[in-house]
Order: sequence, then structure tokens, then C-alpha cells
Amino acid sequence: MDTRLLEAAQTGKVDNLHWLMKEDPCVLDAVALTGADNPLHIASMAGHLEFVKEILALRNGFAKELSQDGFSPLHLAAANGHVEIVNELLKVGCDLCTIEGREKRIPLHYAAIKGRVHVMKILLSACPESVENQTVRGETALLLAVKNNQFEGFTLLVAHLKQFQKESVLNKQDNQGNTILHLASFRKQYEVFNQVLGEDSVTKSVVEVNSLNKVSMTALDVLLLFHSEAGDLEIESILQQAGAKRANDMHSSVTSQSQENHQHGQVPESNIPMEQSEVPTTHYRSRIDQLADYFRYKKGRDRASDVRTALLTIAVLIATATYQSGFSPPGGVWQDDKNDTPKHVAGQSVMGTKNSGSFFVFMFGNTIGFYTVALHDLLPNDWLSFRS
Repeated sequence: MDTRLLEAAQTGKVDNLHWLMKEDPCVLDAVALTGADNPLHIASMAGHLEFVKEILALRNGFAKELSQDGFSPLHLAAANGHVEIVNELLKVGCDLCTIEGREKRIPLHYAAIKGRVHVMKILLSACPESVENQTVRGETALLLAVKNNQFEGFTLLVAHLKQFQKESVLNKQDNQGNTILHLASFRKQYEVFNQVLGEDSVTKSVVEVNSLNKVSMTALDVLLLFHSEAGDLEIESILQQAGAKRANDMHSSVTSQSQENHQHGQVPESNIPMEQSEVPTTHYRSRIDQLADYFRYKKGRDRASDVRTALLTIAVLIATATYQSGFSPPGGVWQDDKNDTPKHVAGQSVMGTKNSGSFFVFMFGNTIGFYTVALHDLLPNDWLSFRS
């Protein structure tokens, strides 16, 4: 992009744009060839309404283009809360509301993340069905609002779902099987539970309180996993009043009911609801197993680059600790030579002189740790790489 056009978009100077257009009528056509951000992206992000109006009058096709970072002008205006620019962009067409950018996020998703309630109202009014759109991770605007503690935006979305009879969105799960209740349980968000399950809630009868996520945990399981604050008791009470159970309790009740029905020849075991039959039939996994599964690397959820960075950090820490221990063993080293008991020479380990057995065990483990890291560094990169 012409640097003068870039500066005009950044400052919002419409006169400079007119001057450039007079000097070179094709200056905007040249922008389309670069594949970079266009002036509308920059002006929408910066909040220059008049400049946005002028660009749209000259070339409204810019409104549908994605920047090199995967954002449309409406994405940028929505995320930054520029209400007037959002209104102006939507004059091009309501289909801008459903343009998917990076990670399949639409403008409503960014408005929900940032809590831009006024922008959310406009976007929902222009495209009511956009509330159902999910990101590449399966996140709806509702899930994103919970993840980012945007309770005012969450309340707006719940009211919208009720108005347009789309309450089923309340039970949508992300790619890890988490619902709004799982996320709110992990973050101890009393506001969310009171909103959807409280005594005066209009959605209480719709919300599924016993959905299982990918590690076979209900919202109540997640809450009790890190049960530590006094406020947890209030959340637990709301959940239990709504009929929430722990996954192992569900399994026990389903198993006993299945056995009773089987004895009376009423209902075959295959007719158990799918959501409940997914619970292990031998024994419910321990909480430690659930935690281990939760922190295990999963494709689609964890980025390989982040995992490699974490492994490299751990490897450096291990190498540093083992090297330092070998260079300076416990108890230090003798500073002089001595022929009497205990006999030693300068530089010899004190621990090795006084307790050779323990010193051998220590050095053996320390050496194994050091060479394990060294072997890791010598292996081919693709042998240890995580593939997305």
C-alpha cells in the first residue's frame, strides 16, 4: 500500500485521500494487488468514521476482504467497540456478520470476547442466527462470553436466545465437550449459574445440567474438583436444586436401573441413553486419572508450538539442575589434601568420601537425567514433533 494512503487511513484525513485519488485514480486498485490490509481495515480499527464512509463510497468491496491476520473491517470495528462504524459497514450488507476470519470467528465472537454490548445488540439485530455460529474450537459467542468473564454480554445473549426461541444453544459444547456450565464451574462464576439456573430463571427447564465433557465430567464434577471457596457452596446448591449429579453417581444409578430392568426383562441394556452409556461400565475413573487426561496433549485443542516450547523449557531446567549438581555435589568438595581418616584430596566430593554408597546412587540418577536430555537434543526433530 502507498505509504501516503496508509498515513491517511491511520489519521482519518479524508482530504489527503481525495488528493491521492486526484493524483492517481488507480491508487485504490493497486491496494487490491498487494494482499495486505486495505485502508478500510485500518480506518475501521482506528475509529475514523468519515474516512470509512468515503472508502465505502469509493470501493465497498473492501468491506468483505480479510486482512493478512484474518480480520474483516467489521471484525476490527466490533472488537474495538466502534458502534457508528459497525452501523456504517452493515449498510453494505448483513452478510458481513457471518464472514469467518481467523479460527472461523465472526464479528459477534470478538464483540462477545471484549464485552462490546452495544455492538453485540447491533450485530444480533442484523443477523439473529449468528448466535449459533461456532469457531474452529466449537465455541459459540455464549461460550466465549463465559470464558472471558463478560457477564453483561452473557445476559444479553441469553435474552436473545429466549426471544428467538434458540435456547438449545445454551447446551452447545465446544470441541472438548464443555458447556457453559462446565466453564462457569471451573471459573466459579456464580453470575452464570444464577442467570440460567436461578429461581427466577426462564431457561432453568432447558439447560442440561448433567452433560458429560470429553473427560466424562459433569459441571458438578468440575466444581468439586477444586472445591475451595465459600462461594462454591452456593453454586453447588444451585446445581443440585437443578438436578445436577456427579458422573459416577449417574453411572451407579444407570447401572442399578439397567440391572433391575434386565432382571424383569423390561429394557435391554442397549437402550440406555447414549450420553449415559458413554460412562465406563467397569469402574469410574479416579479424579487423578481425569486430571491426567485433561492435561494430556490433544490435537485440535493444543498448539504443537506451545507444547514444544513447554518441553524445551522443561529440558533446559533439567539440564541446568543436573549439570549444577554434578559440578557442585551435595556437601561440596574438599579444599585440601589429607592423608588421615577420612583420607581425601582437594576437589574430591565430601559426600563421596563419607558415604560412597549414597553418593554413587545420587550421581547415577543425576547422570541418567542429564544424558536423557542430551539424547532428546540429538534425536531428529520429526521424531519428537507433535503433529496437528
